[in-house]
Amino acid sequence: MKRRRLLTTVGVGLASGVAGCLDPPGDGEQTPIDEDAPLRLERVRMRLQTPWGASFHPETGSLFVTERPGRVVRATGNDLGPVGDLTGDTAAYGQAGLLGLAFDPTEPTDLYVYQTYDGENGLRNRVLRLDASRQFAVDSVVLDGIPGNTVSNGGRIAFGPEGALWVTTGDAGEPQNAQSRVSLAGKVLRVTRDGEAHPDNPFDSLVYTYGHRNPRGLTFADDAVYVVENTPDRVDELNRLERGGNYGWPEVAGAADDDRFVDPVLSWQDPLIGPGSITHYTGPIDRWRDSFFVGALTGTHLRQVTFGDGDPEQRTLYSDLGRIRTTFTGPDDHLYFTTSNQDGRGDPDPTDDEIYRVRPP
Repeated sequence: MKRRRLLTTVGVGLASGVAGCLDPPGDGEQTPIDEDAPLRLERVRMRLQTPWGASFHPETGSLFVTERPGRVVRATGNDLGPVGDLTGDTAAYGQAGLLGLAFDPTEPTDLYVYQTYDGENGLRNRVLRLDASRQFAVDSVVLDGIPGNTVSNGGRIAFGPEGALWVTTGDAGEPQNAQSRVSLAGKVLRVTRDGEAHPDNPFDSLVYTYGHRNPRGLTFADDAVYVVENTPDRVDELNRLERGGNYGWPEVAGAADDDRFVDPVLSWQDPLIGPGSITHYTGPIDRWRDSFFVGALTGTHLRQVTFGDGDPEQRTLYSDLGRIRTTFTGPDDHLYFTTSNQDGRGDPDPTDDEIYRVRPP
């Protein structure tokens, strides 16, 4: 049966801060995801082109997303649609393009994006600051010189609880660069709002951790930082970051049992899931609280991971929506996620790509 034909959506007004901004409902039926109690899956937006980054405006609560070809789009609130157009200088080749996005929580007019562009020496990545008060025009280049490629660009950016800007970078198809602390490739960076090294970084540089292949997910939980990343045909990882840690790529993938490297807290292989994002959930659904949710691209599902005293518990959810890219939570504490079926590797339906929200009935 055609993907998603058994799935229906429920359209209702969002909670305080983003009220009345959902698209018209689908069939109006409620779809249970387990036998304990049915939850409601709501379609927030549809017909987007490979939504990648997502961030809520800190004052209005409106949701903004990047589309990989180079647009910033308002996905909820008034005046839906593109609000910033960077297609002219965005290199949207393969997995590259306009990727991560994050509002400054203390400066609501400042929006940061991670962009692949054509430089003098080929593809490069950079972090730009956009001015929301000037139709999201480019205000400044915050960080430049990150190696780029059509694959393995990393691309997640987020403000941490300490106020620093965190940036994930991929190895850009040159695995050896992940082990070089001089190169910005294959790293997790922690910088100030102006792109300088955070004063508490381990190497007096932008680098917080190294030895990563393609970290595409980043989240914070209980004073810790977590990333998910994939490696080609070997193993996918969920890592808890340790200041100055070496995560092994390309020397090892998965657990190494080697004091030189930090082992992942969880890995996937046989099959790989292709993690595209991770978020930590603290919302109103009791059985989900303190879980992590991973968007699986290759695995085409939403993956719930819960850590306890023993082995991590895992559940596969929403396996009929195709490739799931970005998971995140909103100011209403509910879980959101985007599909990624328009990215050249999926099987898109006419309504793809979409943003969904999950909430109690």
